[in-house]
Amino acid sequence: MDADAQGGCSLEMQAEGTGQTVGEGPGTWMCPQASPPTLPEEEHGERLVELHTSFRELVTFFCTNSTIHGTIRLVCSSQNRLKTASWGLLLAGALGVLYWQFALLFEQYWHYPVIMTVSVHSERKLFPSVTLCDMNPHRPHLARHHLRILDDFARENIYSLYRFNFSDSKDALGAEVPGPEPAFQLDRRIHLQRLRPLDGQNRVGFKLCNSTGGDCVQRAYSSGVVAAREWYRFHYINILALLPAAHEDSHGSHFVFSCRYDDRDCHARHFQTSHHPTYGSCYTFNGVWAAQRPGVTHRISLVLRAEQQDHLPLLSTKAGIKVMIHPQDHTPFLEHQGFSIRPGTETTIDIREDEVHRLGSPYGQCMDSTGSMDVQLLYNTSYTRQACLASCFQHLMVETCSCGYFFYPLPVGAEYCSYMRHPAWGHCFHRLYQKLKTHQLPCTTRCPRPCRESSYKLSAGTSRWPSSTSADWVLAVLGEPSRWNPWPPSASIKSWPLSLPSPSRACTEGPTGRSGAQPLSPAPCPRISLAKVNIFYQELNYRTVDETPVYSVSCLLGQGWERGGTSTWASAHHCLYLQVPQLLSAMGSLWSLWFGSSVLSVVEVLELLLDTMALALLLCCRWLRGSQGQPRAATRVPPPSQRPASRPVAAGTSNALGPSCLHLPRCCRDFSRSLS
Repeated sequence: MDADAQGGCSLEMQAEGTGQTVGEGPGTWMCPQASPPTLPEEEHGERLVELHTSFRELVTFFCTNSTIHGTIRLVCSSQNRLKTASWGLLLAGALGVLYWQFALLFEQYWHYPVIMTVSVHSERKLFPSVTLCDMNPHRPHLARHHLRILDDFARENIYSLYRFNFSDSKDALGAEVPGPEPAFQLDRRIHLQRLRPLDGQNRVGFKLCNSTGGDCVQRAYSSGVVAAREWYRFHYINILALLPAAHEDSHGSHFVFSCRYDDRDCHARHFQTSHHPTYGSCYTFNGVWAAQRPGVTHRISLVLRAEQQDHLPLLSTKAGIKVMIHPQDHTPFLEHQGFSIRPGTETTIDIREDEVHRLGSPYGQCMDSTGSMDVQLLYNTSYTRQACLASCFQHLMVETCSCGYFFYPLPVGAEYCSYMRHPAWGHCFHRLYQKLKTHQLPCTTRCPRPCRESSYKLSAGTSRWPSSTSADWVLAVLGEPSRWNPWPPSASIKSWPLSLPSPSRACTEGPTGRSGAQPLSPAPCPRISLAKVNIFYQELNYRTVDETPVYSVSCLLGQGWERGGTSTWASAHHCLYLQVPQLLSAMGSLWSLWFGSSVLSVVEVLELLLDTMALALLLCCRWLRGSQGQPRAATRVPPPSQRPASRPVAAGTSNALGPSCLHLPRCCRDFSRSLS
């Protein structure tokens, strides 16, 4: 069969020096060339994608035409190897420092830092709640006998330490009321004594041991007054824990003489009464009036009684009124906040309000009003961190010690601690409370701060009230009942133990004798048994402190609109116009610092990377096809004795294609064509 017809190859032999073909001698193995396919018209012109023939050419083109500073120096100084190496090191060093700073930037970004933004607003505000306590913890009627035994035990302890005697007082003990009393046995093992703690100093206190007595907690104090008060308080709450829940006698009608707000009389419905074991009877003013104007003329003014009748002198050593100003629907924690007002004075308090708005996750931990809490609140008020900590501690107290602390509300089904029912509860309580103070309990993490919190800045001024010249008629008027006064006094001031002082006679406070026996509760002086309190807004302007993300793109997603109120508009306005994507801005600043380029320069780098990958892929494809086609072409060449004769190849055709007679894929042909 003819070789041409079969599409095979032929060997053409020519004699040296002649143009004749002979059977032997040097020759050329010829492959018939198929006519190239007719390409479409658009393939003969400029192609859509033009690739460089080598990586060197690609890098040279990039360095010559890039807008990144410094790259052109690699090309123009190619004849000077020292300069080329120097500029290469400079570019590599700048690139390394850039990405190092990028790493620091992203590390800071993933920590979600915030900045505090302060803004001032002015609008009408609701008057805050005001809680006032008379600091007169009285003796419950059902526990007067047990408290009398405790007073006798206190006299023994104080005499054994300080050799001091004090006599009984009718005002202190009062008349005993017949009726059933809870069974109680005073634990005389818990007594005042001198202790020597680890620091070697002599202190006064008492010990609380576990059920076996092998482990004891020393409650040691450098002040004997504090030690006696804490010791008496511990026995006192053990007695109160045995009383029924509704035992508290409120003598609030003895406490408030008058109340006016913005020249209007207050009513009983504006107050809530409560009793604190240490601070006595408390009144909380929850008026719903809005402060129309600032100033002392638009104030709440209260006249209060601060007497010390029916008093427990070892439980409270201060005379006066405890005051705390707090947001409405918040539980007042008087032992942690609040301030005292001296009797016989008029105290003027001006307030300014601040609001703090915190960001939630991932910028920090805060409790939203709509969020779920890990701790069940025991207070029927809004969420505060102090209320959450107290509730968390009470739950842990019930779980660990099998009873609850008397100063906090009880969970359902629990009972208060008393060493009549739980002999070692004091040791368990102080061990647990020490862990709370050192943040070893999970309460700190389970009780975050509220996302929206209000606080009040207070400033006060005092003056003597009533004055010595007006004391007679002021006390007389306040002591007479009036049909216009909604606060009926329990007793006329004329029935007080001491007569009203004359203006020419100074009122003495406390005992003046030097005898060894002192009264347990001295008779009160009329002037120091009254106090007047004025509370008003200094100005209606209030500050808001907002947490704002340092690197924020959440504003663009609408998260800046979640909070309500006027401050929301300010936060959203700030978010939209000032909170541009800070992360991209910081990255662009670093990129411009080290390379003096812009966003389009970054696009050029991306283009270089894409061209590099495309060139590497096509060169790899060509190399693979070439390595597969070369052995196959070699095996098809017959030995010289078996090479058939063939016609000469037409002039103008290539005779050195070798394995190129193999059919390549279209992509490789296009790539080879582009290279040529």
